[in-house]
Amino acid sequence: MNYDQAVASIWRHSEGGLPQKSARLKELVRYATLAPSGHNTQCWRFRVADEAIGILPDLSRRTPVVDPDDHHLYVSLGCAAENLSLAARAFGLSGDVAFKPEGEGEVVITLDDCTAEASPLFEAIPERQCTRTEYDGTSLGFEELRRLEAAGTGRGVSVILLTERRDIEKVLEHVLQGNTLQVNNQAFRQELETWIRFGDREAVKAGDGLSARVMGSPSTPHWLGRWLFRALFRERAENAKVARRIRSSAGVAVFVSDADDRAHWVEAGRCYQRFALKATALGIRNAFVNQPVEEGSVRPAFAQALGLGGGRPDLVVRFGRGKAMPRSLRRPVEQVLIE
Repeated sequence: MNYDQAVASIWRHSEGGLPQKSARLKELVRYATLAPSGHNTQCWRFRVADEAIGILPDLSRRTPVVDPDDHHLYVSLGCAAENLSLAARAFGLSGDVAFKPEGEGEVVITLDDCTAEASPLFEAIPERQCTRTEYDGTSLGFEELRRLEAAGTGRGVSVILLTERRDIEKVLEHVLQGNTLQVNNQAFRQELETWIRFGDREAVKAGDGLSARVMGSPSTPHWLGRWLFRALFRERAENAKVARRIRSSAGVAVFVSDADDRAHWVEAGRCYQRFALKATALGIRNAFVNQPVEEGSVRPAFAQALGLGGGRPDLVVRFGRGKAMPRSLRRPVEQVLIE
């Protein structure tokens, strides 16, 4: 299939009833895989049983340069768990989420019968995307901000919504510091390049990574896309692009955990996913600008600038109204299931 056909087959709701429980459980996993992950690595594996589904980290899909402590990896598990929990309730299952810290850690979603509830957040799952483009610069209303804040708050995780221009500029200052370090880091550039799918054909074949379309670039042969990336990925151009995108946004959300551990990283992912789905339901776009929390040398100053007395700033997300971008791809469910 071509790129557009692949997108249509991935970003959709279930078709008709699923009488067999095994089919329903597989469909829950499909909804979970529609969650975001760093560089679209899809760094998860799923263990399915009659009464629970476990989500485990796939450490073969780590990004050790941009995410040396696997923080983003466990955030992604939380995003997937939130999707799965919402889908479970829509299918008449409870979908209660717990994190087991033993070993590499596992997120377990317990499945008990309950009244089916297709919530607005569930309905938004196939529409959600990280929209990597400029927004229209318009402000959001008080009620919209209140709903986003409520959706993004969880157990030991809070979200700070910054909408004043001076506060957004303060965030931008630290984003540019982190972005400068990353763009000038050869190891970062090499790691990013390995996850870019320059052409439609290679994107569909891989089913993961950052397609050129998603990043706002045309599809090209791999050799040409790689050459252009290496020639054009430069500090001045990238910083200018980041600045335009942040300044076009209605605001910036910063997710903060009370403790710096895997359980809180997973919870931060769940909070972000609810935030993103609520934004989608309200017609609001969002995208990550995580440079100041990814760069360890920038993160303490960023936390101080936010006035944080403790806790870890986990995620930085810009939001606003704008047009949709092309969608990313996903691997088949069969590739993420384990016995």
